[in-house]
Amino acid sequence: MKVDQLAAQKIPVPEALTTALAALLGDRMTTSAAVREQHGKGEGPFSAVPPDLVCFAETTEEVSVIVKLCAEYKVPVIPFGTGTSLEGHVLALKGGVSLDVSRMNAVLSVNGEDLDCRVQAGVTRKQLNEYIKDQGLFFPIDPGADASLGGMAATRASGTNAVRYGTMRESVLGLTVVMPDGRIVRTGGRARKSSAGYDLTRLFVGSEGTLGVITEIQLRLYGIPESITAAVCQFDSLAGAVATVIQTIQMGVPVARMELLDELQMKACIAYSKLQGYEEKPTLFFEFHGSKTYTTEQAETVGEITAENGGSAFKWVSRPEDRNALWQARHDSYYAALALAPGRRGIATDVCVPISKLAECILETRRDIDESGMIAPILGHVGDGNFHVQFMVDHDDQSQLDMAEEINERMVHRAIAMGGTCTGEHGVGMGKMDFLIAEHGEAISVMRTLKLAIDPDNIMNPGKIIRV
Repeated sequence: MKVDQLAAQKIPVPEALTTALAALLGDRMTTSAAVREQHGKGEGPFSAVPPDLVCFAETTEEVSVIVKLCAEYKVPVIPFGTGTSLEGHVLALKGGVSLDVSRMNAVLSVNGEDLDCRVQAGVTRKQLNEYIKDQGLFFPIDPGADASLGGMAATRASGTNAVRYGTMRESVLGLTVVMPDGRIVRTGGRARKSSAGYDLTRLFVGSEGTLGVITEIQLRLYGIPESITAAVCQFDSLAGAVATVIQTIQMGVPVARMELLDELQMKACIAYSKLQGYEEKPTLFFEFHGSKTYTTEQAETVGEITAENGGSAFKWVSRPEDRNALWQARHDSYYAALALAPGRRGIATDVCVPISKLAECILETRRDIDESGMIAPILGHVGDGNFHVQFMVDHDDQSQLDMAEEINERMVHRAIAMGGTCTGEHGVGMGKMDFLIAEHGEAISVMRTLKLAIDPDNIMNPGKIIRV
């Protein structure tokens, strides 16, 4: 939808609300056009839809007051962390207040003996890992961007480590959430299990700001493994690489990371990240965690599987700095793909399927792309069945946009038909709302009932996940 069409839906912000917020926050409330523009656009392909004003909160109590004021005037609230989402999550579709929690960036407590911590929502994953590394701890969830942990909880993020450590769903033990009427609610706790009441923590994880504003998160941590080794294996065919993934998972090898880059994505990464000594072939990046003996056993098993599927010998990456460079190249894959077609914009999309269906889904999608002639690399966290397509399109060429949309739609419906999902980690936002209906059917009405029970005036990030 174009910006001018969205502007017609906007809810005017009363002057009384602007005055009240200015009195509360001073210069931490702004109507600056540049700041509003920044807060009205994520990393996805959607045009910016700025909020009417931006508020920078510093405490949960401030968030509560801001939300209460907005609720009084029925003005929308759009939570904002780092703005790295891909499906239009932060667009102010009905105007209103962008509530920026980036200044709420304190690590509140670390409990090394219990392997957990509590952080404010604006803390980023890299910031947390830097803070806890001297205690021999790390937090494994790593989406490509240095996203805020509040945003990661809100979108149920995951990343390259998900095959072993799971997603934010498994990592969040409890939350502090400001509800649409301004109440402060605390869910979960530090205990590893509980049978006490509704699991409200899981309700808010993945709610994308449509049910409340997450301000604090209790997180599960892990000890830094004794041994971390990485390896790269290249294949003559995409089918051989995907077969290796499926067999590795089916044999129960507990790899920590297993990332697929197809031939085109590998070409992009070699050029952009200056990866030396690699060919433009379908490639798997592996990482093994554990004791030295355990990681050696894992690597030997996977090595045998790769050989059976036409893979090259492992190229080991042992030094921490080399290993970090390898994974940084993987995280920079979006920008590497953009460099394949200067002047074009990227449209990133993802699906997730059962492991047994992974080869079929990837190969059929690759065939669709090749037949279309589009520039669109495939990569993904294939160890858990999740893969991504990055379409490079000229936004002034409607035929390219239509073709990307058509291929994406076929891919998503293919994944759903295989028992998969329309998104493994990007979330729904505004970009995949119709696919959510195809996936969940009548369950959408239950989601809508929950939304309206918690947020009857639909002020929390309206226009995302479900239509109200």
